[in-house]
Amino acid sequence: MSAQATGATVTKPSDREIRTERVFAAPRDRVWAVYTDPALIPEWWGPRGVTTVVDKMDMRVGGDWRFVMKTDGGESGFRGTYREITPPERVVQTFEWEGLPGHVLIETVELEDLGDRTKVTTTSLFHTTEERDGMLQSGMEGGLNESYAALDRLLAKMG
Repeated sequence: MSAQATGATVTKPSDREIRTERVFAAPRDRVWAVYTDPALIPEWWGPRGVTTVVDKMDMRVGGDWRFVMKTDGGESGFRGTYREITPPERVVQTFEWEGLPGHVLIETVELEDLGDRTKVTTTSLFHTTEERDGMLQSGMEGGLNESYAALDRLLAKMG
């Protein structure tokens, strides 16, 4: 089965949320593995032209994570804390870009088993509408789709 050629569906279900949905051509256990294995995160997380380093990924409730995206122009860190982990179907975590400290959102990732495919739904809950809109205006959709294209390639390679 070929990878999905289209991008993620991005919606605003409320004035403080962004929801993205994307179907991947791989079973849920394989998608869960690439989302939760710190050795695999650098192969897909982040837009083209960046190198992602997993600084920390303590995959347990209360554990912290931190990823650093490096480019020729510098680096940008992202961090959070795991609030809920239900293998292989759900992760709830905080998410903060270190370039705008104190603006922490709650991110819920759900993996729906579709047999040989997996639907990934991510819901990001912001404190304010302005924070949500700022994320949308930051180019996040383009970076997300580049990450998902890399994830498609990785899943196909693992298949």
